[in-house]
Amino acid sequence: MTENFRLTPDLRDRAFRWIANDVAPDSREELQSVLAQALAGAPEAVADLADRMGSSLAFGTAGLRGPVRAGPNGMNESVVIRTTAGVASWLAQHGRFGRIVVVGRDARHGSERFATAAAEVLHAAGFEVRVLPRPLPTPVLAFAVKHLGAAAGIQITASHNPPSDNGYKLYDGSGAQIVPPTDREVEAATAQAPEAFRVPRGRGAQVVDEDLLEAYLTKVSALPRGTARSLRVAATALHGVGADVLTRALEMAGFTDVHLVAEQSTPDPDFPTVPFPNPEEPGATDLLLARASAVDADLAIALDPDADRCALGLRDRDGTWRMLRGDETGVLLGEHVLSTSDIENPLVATTIVSSSMLAGIAAAHGARYAETPTGFKWLVRAGEGLVYAYEEAIGLCVNPDFVRDKDGIAAAVLACDLAATLKAAGRSPLDVLDDLAVRHGVYLTDQLSVRVTDLAVRTKLMNTLRAHSPDELAGVPVTTEDLLPETDAVRISGAGIRIVVRPSGTEPKLKTYLQVTEPVADVAALDASRSAASTRLRELREAVNAILDRESSA
Repeated sequence: MTENFRLTPDLRDRAFRWIANDVAPDSREELQSVLAQALAGAPEAVADLADRMGSSLAFGTAGLRGPVRAGPNGMNESVVIRTTAGVASWLAQHGRFGRIVVVGRDARHGSERFATAAAEVLHAAGFEVRVLPRPLPTPVLAFAVKHLGAAAGIQITASHNPPSDNGYKLYDGSGAQIVPPTDREVEAATAQAPEAFRVPRGRGAQVVDEDLLEAYLTKVSALPRGTARSLRVAATALHGVGADVLTRALEMAGFTDVHLVAEQSTPDPDFPTVPFPNPEEPGATDLLLARASAVDADLAIALDPDADRCALGLRDRDGTWRMLRGDETGVLLGEHVLSTSDIENPLVATTIVSSSMLAGIAAAHGARYAETPTGFKWLVRAGEGLVYAYEEAIGLCVNPDFVRDKDGIAAAVLACDLAATLKAAGRSPLDVLDDLAVRHGVYLTDQLSVRVTDLAVRTKLMNTLRAHSPDELAGVPVTTEDLLPETDAVRISGAGIRIVVRPSGTEPKLKTYLQVTEPVADVAALDASRSAASTRLRELREAVNAILDRESSA
């Protein structure tokens, strides 16, 4: 056991080299402290040092993400400098030298410092750098890339990750996040970059004026299809950067009765009122739902910290408030978009882990349907004529013509349009969910996650599933499909059930997505079908959970 915590000469020397080349005094001191404790024989410090030095941050589902800490396997100024040097080299190699690159940021720990470093590296490398004027939602950065005709965009954000994390999202000239092989090319260019202190940096980046945000808001505020505006809204930004932009977007669209959760409306990188700043996490929307109840709202809206995700809450028929699942919101807005679209031969898309009900909705409207691997970098590339895309993790793109990424602000505006239109007709989104279930069947989804400290555990679990896939689950015969090489996932299917297992690209988790379907004979049979589906989903969850528990403890 002690052998695992031995400070090897190689690990020691790599730490010394990183310290010598680090540009930030506070980061140098941080790593020096860890190294000193490791040299003194502290096992925890050796393990910490090995984790920091064992690898470099790599581009995952949504760019680079990791804890703000010293070392190559963390988000720090030196990592940002070398990564940006790699981006500059990659752009030059592809004939984009000297073009515009936009840099934005959220309000997390280190974001301002990292955005400044990225802008300085790009300016010194000969690019025309445009910096967003303050912490702004990620979709504003995605909009800016297309609006300004930029060659690339960089957003410093870790979205809904824990407070200790930060990240680096890279957009190409299309305004979409990069996909392979671009990520590997940038990583290769980064590996060839000099040590951080040798990378040239220069001041002179141009700060973008407010006209860009106004252009974005003007387009978002024009999204509503209907004319009804009588709607009371409760909303939260979860201590992120979305409160002001959301309020302005709704106001410009005509929705002025908006009540923010005051405790969560100012950016705060410590996210003091929530255990995890993710609307999907238990407890994260408690203050929102309390606010919605107190003001007798018609709709509750939760943005994640960088405002690219949007979750909706409704008053249930028993009078209590609840948050909709991402798939419920996804099919609601998908139906709304398709039922009000005048685009010929439209395309809608979702991911392999989201509810497949959208396929039936698309068919009913004569629209095309596509499924992609997880991540909006794939969804926005689903094909020509894309009018709508969503993923179950409360990511929604209702405006792919001007933001080629998920956009929580735009989704919130369109959700208000739907809710106000239904309210004027004496109906609610719950009625539409009932209608969809009667037409297409009951689709229930759920998710299991195994959080790991050692990423090797995820690999072991995936390998075990591939080598020893089950023959039946919850009494249903199943078959297993390995989705490699398209994506690192396994899909298990049987009559009325589907399970997809994949390692998360943004968090140290193994994620399992469950779906059960149940036909509905008619309106009178809806409750019975939902009850049957709930029972089957519970049984499926128990069966899958038993497998994951067994394999993760083996």
